[in-house]
Amino acid sequence: MQTSDLDELKQLVAELRAEHVAQKDKEKRERWTKYVSLTMVIIAVLAAIATLKGGGFSTRTLKEMNEATFNQTQASDQWSFFEAKSIKQNLYEIELDHLSAGPSTDAAALAKMKAKIEKYDQEKADITTLAKKFEATRDEARQTALRVAEHSKQMGLAITLFQIAIALGAMCLIVKKKPLWIVSSVLGILATVQMIYVLYIMPL
Repeated sequence: MQTSDLDELKQLVAELRAEHVAQKDKEKRERWTKYVSLTMVIIAVLAAIATLKGGGFSTRTLKEMNEATFNQTQASDQWSFFEAKSIKQNLYEIELDHLSAGPSTDAAALAKMKAKIEKYDQEKADITTLAKKFEATRDEARQTALRVAEHSKQMGLAITLFQIAIALGAMCLIVKKKPLWIVSSVLGILATVQMIYVLYIMPL
């Protein structure tokens, strides 16, 4: 009876030892998964930075477009003002023609009309300068908005690559396939290079 118990105990110890060895082997084989997790954390942090910067580009694009719209409105107002001045000037020019063609020419009235016409010429010149200034500011804001929108688009590509890399890394941890980790890491590197290009190399 004791021999039987002793044999059972030995068998149990042997099974536990075998299980312990198998567990150690499994941990040794799957030690690389820790590096996968670390890689995913790094990629997730970089993706968060890219998303933040991409949002900044989108906000700036809207700001520049609003600036362009405001300056377009201001320029349109100035051109409307110019038209109103032109109409008034034309009325004075017609009146001047009538006075000049009349039988008796009033020198004081003629001088007054000419002064008014010259005043309108000066005012129209000032309005034209101001309207063109608003148009130049509008065009500059539109160009800036286009450049910033392109940055936003390119940063969107980096964010997409980061997301695919994270998805492949998560799949790698589930199915324990190293090639997925390699592909995920390569995509993460490409996304990082794209992000650096947009932030530091691409002209704004």
